[in-house]
Amino acid sequence: ARVDLFHRKESLILCLLPILESILPVYSVAITVPTNQTSGVYRTIATRRGEVIDVQERVGTPLCEMKAFLPVAESFGFSAQLRELTRGQAFPQMTFSHWQRVSGDVYEEGVRRIKCMDIRKRKGLSERIPRLEDFNDKS
Repeated sequence: ARVDLFHRKESLILCLLPILESILPVYSVAITVPTNQTSGVYRTIATRRGEVIDVQERVGTPLCEMKAFLPVAESFGFSAQLRELTRGQAFPQMTFSHWQRVSGDVYEEGVRRIKCMDIRKRKGLSERIPRLEDFNDKS
């Protein structure tokens, strides 16, 4: 009897593993802030691996509209830190924007491995990252 390749556990994991390891969700963040407090926004975005993509001043007001991309994994506590660094004068609004490909390998040293280990620790998982061979049937 012929076994369909996609119904085998190893093939399914092989197909899903590269997808799970190579993309991450990213928020689009719109921030309204007084122009004299923009440095706090830049600091907050930079410490969370984000990227400011646009800054526009509102004509006739002391306010500024900033747009940035922020990885979803870095968004926890973002509003509190932003308000702290801008004396409570920044107002962020986050919406899902896109999926971003991530370079690197969780099995090698680097930022990606550190983030992976932080997530595994937070979820109470073993610090050993499973390899593809761990999913093979033992029979």
